[in-house]
Amino acid sequence: MSDLRIVFRTRGTTIHAVNGISFELQPGELLGVVGESGSGKSVTMMSLMKLLPSPPAEILSGRVRLGCRDLLSLDPSEMRKVRGGEVGFIFQDPMTSLNPVLTVGYQLKEPLRKHFGLSRGEARKRAIELFSLVGIPSPHDRMNDYPHRFSGGMRQRVMIAIALACEPNVLIADEPTTALDVTIQAQILELVKKLRQEIGMSIIWITHDLGVVAGIADRVMVMYGGLIVECAPVDDLYANPRHPYTRALMETLPRPDQAGQERLKSVVGQPPHLTAFPTSCPFAPRCPHVFDRCLVEKPPLMPVQEGHEAACWWDVTEQRPRDDV
Repeated sequence: MSDLRIVFRTRGTTIHAVNGISFELQPGELLGVVGESGSGKSVTMMSLMKLLPSPPAEILSGRVRLGCRDLLSLDPSEMRKVRGGEVGFIFQDPMTSLNPVLTVGYQLKEPLRKHFGLSRGEARKRAIELFSLVGIPSPHDRMNDYPHRFSGGMRQRVMIAIALACEPNVLIADEPTTALDVTIQAQILELVKKLRQEIGMSIIWITHDLGVVAGIADRVMVMYGGLIVECAPVDDLYANPRHPYTRALMETLPRPDQAGQERLKSVVGQPPHLTAFPTSCPFAPRCPHVFDRCLVEKPPLMPVQEGHEAACWWDVTEQRPRDDV
């Protein structure tokens, strides 16, 4: 993806949701995307699949390359072949994503018949295999059940099976464990790890939970105000975060060794109002290190060490303004 800009035009107001971001996803990589609500995570990834309603959404610029094609330039019929076939998507709330009046078996067999041209019997056989793969017990019997007959964790397993049905090269998971309790969340995370090892696909995992990302990601991309503010291998990011926003997020995590001893911290201030395209650092009003340059010039994503980039004029390691840009 390169230079993606997305706005939402409403009555008398334009919201600059994504403000010129670029990144690459490597084969077999799990990329974690983190940030507060409204930072542009879901909007960015939904644009890859052309799932944003237009209007009010409008893509002003950008290219999304999958192989030799730009997904944003595909017509609706070509895009339908990509959705599910080459790129799978797991939505945040499985209850609203699954059709309540169709059996889960029908909803799983539909993409198999559409993309692979399987017969009813072949699609049913493959659907049962997929249900078994994602850990749904008695898959033969559950094929004819409706979504309301499943628990939240089982519905999410159904969504994962549907997303994997056509063996996509890329899987996008939009906060798939947010509505689940911690026990079920752990089961889903273990399932994703197992499936990734067996299938070898690339995964984009969107979340606001830094604890989840630490356990599954290879690389982490931190978003704020519709921009990427830091990107690094997961171990480097947690060991040495180089952007003040990332550091602030890390400080909000509860620490087992200090349980009951300190109040939980929060990121001071409010997220930016995205009614204007940012021309300065969007985190400046909340940043403890803000200085004059931050208020007049937006920092680009700059390398701070090998494989590690941050968009900040302040060197958090040296505790002074950067002198190399």
